[in-house]
Amino acid sequence: MAASEAGSATLPGRVTGSGGSTVSLVVAVAIVVADMVGVGVFTSLGFQVKDIPSGFAILLLWVVGGVVALCGVFAYGELGAMFPRSSGEYNFLSRAYHPAFGFVAGWVSATVGFSAPVALAAMAFGEYGRAILPDAPPLALAIGVVWAVSLVQITGVKHSSTFQLISTILKVVLIVAFLASGFVIGTPQPVSFTPQPADLGYVLSAPFAISLVFVMYSFSGWNAATYIIGEMKKPERNVPRAMLIGTLVVMLLYVALNAVFLHTAPIGDLAGKVDVARISGSHIFGELGGRIVGGMICVGLISSISAMMWIGPRVMMTMGEDIPALKIFARRSSSGAPAYAILFQVAVASLLLLTRSFEAVLEFIQFSLLFCSFFAVLGVIKLRITHPNLPRPYRAWGYPLTPLVFLLVTGFMMYYLLTTQPLRSVLGLLIMVSGLLIYAVFRKQSGNGLAAASSGRE
Repeated sequence: MAASEAGSATLPGRVTGSGGSTVSLVVAVAIVVADMVGVGVFTSLGFQVKDIPSGFAILLLWVVGGVVALCGVFAYGELGAMFPRSSGEYNFLSRAYHPAFGFVAGWVSATVGFSAPVALAAMAFGEYGRAILPDAPPLALAIGVVWAVSLVQITGVKHSSTFQLISTILKVVLIVAFLASGFVIGTPQPVSFTPQPADLGYVLSAPFAISLVFVMYSFSGWNAATYIIGEMKKPERNVPRAMLIGTLVVMLLYVALNAVFLHTAPIGDLAGKVDVARISGSHIFGELGGRIVGGMICVGLISSISAMMWIGPRVMMTMGEDIPALKIFARRSSSGAPAYAILFQVAVASLLLLTRSFEAVLEFIQFSLLFCSFFAVLGVIKLRITHPNLPRPYRAWGYPLTPLVFLLVTGFMMYYLLTTQPLRSVLGLLIMVSGLLIYAVFRKQSGNGLAAASSGRE
């Protein structure tokens, strides 16, 4: 079936998940916030101030990153409202282009796209946990937190919602407390957050553009709500709202955190350092600063792991609904959790932790993930042209400017990866090609029905 035929044959179908609409807007916002706020914002400033020693330019960098993320939010909001089914890019690319494209995106996400970030966050939890439990082995802490959070997910959506909401609120409260402490009791440094004559040069420089690449990685996760659309109440309205509110909250936190880091610690102490949060904490709280910051980041990482262990398995679950060979992953427990899909992601994440291969996998899949999000947003433009009469409960704000801004920045990020990490980018493409080959095998086994099923059953 040709791509255009697949799209026109199945696009009108509107399928939601089979798990029931139980996730509220507040919980969806918590998932978005938790998935976005990881270790990136606590570690990247040191490399930015090496070439951009300006408070205003640094804060503008994070504002620009947030605006680009919002451009993606508007586009994904339109897709999510049009096609309210869990699984993110697997659903969107299947409907906008062809089931094979959707399967490739789902294959990357379901196998390592979420497992590798879970493993990285868990290992970071183990390392920061040593500030509280200095004798605890980091690997044991990492594996322990993944399995503990996964057990909560297996108990069902109700318990997962409560755990996610509490852990995310606690994360935000601790960050706000850290911000307040920094501004109230921290010793101000000679840094200006108002525009200076030299700032224009910094903003137009190559280091600013390159730093934006890494800032965008810190904003990744803004699309988290699209992976659980089928479990959300009133998804046509709440999916765009959850992503918008969550991204705005995170943008404010990111700008404020970087302002506190610069306000409380000399730029010379921060430049080139990874642990900028610990350095700032030591200037605010003295000797206890490292432990306080370590505990804050650990709590935050628990909510991040929980969010990824929630949304990741929904990709495999939805693929299992469409593909007979994967149908075991579509099975839900009596409490509504896709238990087999959760256990699969736990197993992959644990394997990556035990083999210490998660960092390499993350490097390989960065290009693939950007590639899929690029074409998902491009799909909004494509569908406006090829299917202008499709029902659109939500239309992307600022169209066509906002999707074009996202495509421009994402395209630059892919170009940057191809030129600076060509081998890793090619390996990422090979992972996608392997998914395409597996799709061909599944389609041959299942017949032509797989194509129709993968792009959304009516």
